[in-house]
Amino acid sequence: MAGVQQNLVEFERNRNQLMGVSSQKQQLELQAEALKQALEELKATKEEKAYKAVGNIMIQKPTKDLQKELDEQRDSVELRIKTMQKQEDILIDKLNKLKAVIEKAQSGSSQGPEQ
Repeated sequence: MAGVQQNLVEFERNRNQLMGVSSQKQQLELQAEALKQALEELKATKEEKAYKAVGNIMIQKPTKDLQKELDEQRDSVELRIKTMQKQEDILIDKLNKLKAVIEKAQSGSSQGPEQ
């Protein structure tokens, strides 16, 4: 029975970890969408300069420079999203395997004495 308890603890830990990874991935997806919208606006504008928020101030920069910065940020965020997706997939696989082991152990122990 100690093995089942250990598997339950590991299952719960992995489930909590999955929830954290999923939350981080969701935040990154929102950030990626905001970057995408900002890039679309910069590409649509005919202005040569735009403002960028830096801390508590706004700085005027060439639009092309801002597009390059946002493209780099978007690429970085998308790479982090892919990494989070891989972590999610690994954790889901672990959870499914643990669930199968736990269910097998529980069904085996509940049928044991009755047979």
